Amino acid sequence: MTNRLWQFVAAGVFCCGIFLCLASTSFAGTDDAKTKALIALDDDWSKAAGARDVDRVASFYADDANAYPPNQPLAHGRAAARKVWANYFSDPSFNISWKSTSAGVENNLGWTAGTYEDSMKGPDGKMIVDKGKYLCVWRKGADGKWKAIQDMWNSDSK
Repeated sequence: MTNRLWQFVAAGVFCCGIFLCLASTSFAGTDDAKTKALIALDDDWSKAAGARDVDRVASFYADDANAYPPNQPLAHGRAAARKVWANYFSDPSFNISWKSTSAGVENNLGWTAGTYEDSMKGPDGKMIVDKGKYLCVWRKGADGKWKAIQDMWNSDSK
């Protein structure tokens, strides 16, 4: 083989090795203890929302978090995210739950992603059920606690 061909092969092997290393760390499996803990935290968050506990729901956000509710402006900060949830919970017919379908942790950052379902009475009094998906980025603080820093969800319906 020529020197140039060897360089090409070596570069290809190097790139494949880098890709495999990144893939194995970026998509941590659910068997990993840190990932399982983050999924459990996300489940606790869903339970707090199901109980309509606005203060507990807000407590999962970092002070500098961003929430991206569907069809609404960005909510920057825990207090703004709390207002979004308080608005949802002001409707007595509103219910929501979600479930992580994938997650990962890398150092002090993690993510959860999954599906949600919410429901509420429409203007005609009939229940409206909405299903969608979400992605949340978490940061582990100096105190060892995970807090949501980027929380986005949107509907599957048009």
